[in-house]
Amino acid sequence: QVQLVESGGGLVQPGGSLRLSCAASRPIFNIYSTAWYRQAPGKERELVAKISRLGSTYYPDAMKGRFTVSKNNLKNTVDLRMNDLKPEDTATYYCNVETLWGQGTQVTVSS
Repeated sequence: QVQLVESGGGLVQPGGSLRLSCAASRPIFNIYSTAWYRQAPGKERELVAKISRLGSTYYPDAMKGRFTVSKNNLKNTVDLRMNDLKPEDTATYYCNVETLWGQGTQVTVSS
């Protein structure tokens, strides 16, 4: 069973940046598309970014501009760079490949 493990979350001040990383126990990121989702308390899970196995990216309109998804083939990770973070970005961020989900990493944006 392939496992996904997210890391890089934490507490950051508004306007700050974070880089999340999703690691897989097998090299699946070149086989399947990978997505980052987030879920805030009391809200539905929402798509943040997606990257295809070939590296094409997609961002919902609400996520364009501050989020950048990328693949690191050497490290076998898919990373999410988040800039100019706002309190409304506070959520648990999840990595997803097909039916696989990581356990999530908490991002809290607060002064």
